[in-house]
Amino acid sequence: MKHREQLIRHWFAMWLTGSSHGIEDIFAEDCIYTESWGPEYHGITQIQHWFTEWNTRGCVLQWDIQRFFHSDEHTIVQWYFKNQMHNGNTEAFDGLSLIRWTADDKIASLKEFGCNTNTYDPYADGPTPRFRPQDHLWF
Repeated sequence: MKHREQLIRHWFAMWLTGSSHGIEDIFAEDCIYTESWGPEYHGITQIQHWFTEWNTRGCVLQWDIQRFFHSDEHTIVQWYFKNQMHNGNTEAFDGLSLIRWTADDKIASLKEFGCNTNTYDPYADGPTPRFRPQDHLWF
């Protein structure tokens, strides 16, 4: 399990530095990577392209691992993520990654799930819910 955690920590650190050195040690050749908001990348070549291209448009400011949950061939990682795009937009959210491993401890699939950090109690003022007027970010 420690080896798997090291690979995940390395993947997160790669985003913080913008360097994809060692990506072939993390992902299986035919890995499928699904982002929380819908895009899906098939194969290590496409994952590498996405990583490189994305880093021309923004930078990851923070990607903090909070905890790991392991089973035989799966790991769940709970984390906090924050980025800033070159156009000035900043995004931050809590999330989970569901990872399935190959027999040789490479990532076969990774699915991200996100949760808005801007939470509130819609029943704070009584039994009728009062929702904030905001765009909904569906993760």
